[in-house]
Amino acid sequence: MATLFSGDAQAEGYARARPRLHPLIIERLRAQHPQPVARALDLGCGSGLSTAPLTDFAKTVTGLEPETAMLHVAANVAPRASFTGGAAESLPFRSQTFDLVTAAGSLNQVDLPRFASEARRVLKPNGEVWIYDFGPGRDFPDSPVLADWWRRFEQRYPFPPWRLLTPELIEQQSPGLRIEAQEPFEIPLSLDWNFYVDYMLTEVNVTAAVSRGETTLEAVRQWCRDTLADPFDRAAKTVLFRGYWAVLRPA
Repeated sequence: MATLFSGDAQAEGYARARPRLHPLIIERLRAQHPQPVARALDLGCGSGLSTAPLTDFAKTVTGLEPETAMLHVAANVAPRASFTGGAAESLPFRSQTFDLVTAAGSLNQVDLPRFASEARRVLKPNGEVWIYDFGPGRDFPDSPVLADWWRRFEQRYPFPPWRLLTPELIEQQSPGLRIEAQEPFEIPLSLDWNFYVDYMLTEVNVTAAVSRGETTLEAVRQWCRDTLADPFDRAAKTVLFRGYWAVLRPA
């Protein structure tokens, strides 16, 4: 069944035009567990952006993704990892296979009790679950103009209903997993305005509007270019990304 993350164009957009935040977040998580691990599993790996930084400290990394189109590009994004199709609620792996299970913004559409059961099953003794997520870059650190633009963007292309998760909600709905450490973060990232336009085209509100036939991707691109040129001064600007990370262990 098609979803907002289906299709080659969406997968290629994710691989090419999403901010490179994953390595910066993984650095913070590694401070909690600096020792290398043997085997890591990245759930809902998408185009492989969240999988690639895991290959720097895990001997073997596997990305799991239900969308076939995403798997087509993931091998190029993270060539040192392996990838397979599947869902977090029914992991195609033997029990006690992995030292680490990660989920980067991929639990919003998952049955959390079933995810927790499967994560506990495939983890080795003393294994960990790392979860993290971040919202779109909506703000400049020293000016409200990007936040103002976002209000227009959301009004023009409304976001579909979306389940927002926090570490506490994930813990509450994931029997047998408990939070060991967590932290909110704010990461500044310098983004060129052309990249930011391409990034906006990968947002789910745009994908939803195009899939409903209300507009075209090129029409959205032109509107974004016209309206973002002044906020960015047709150059690169620092954009703030806010989110959280958490480490969970079997209770």
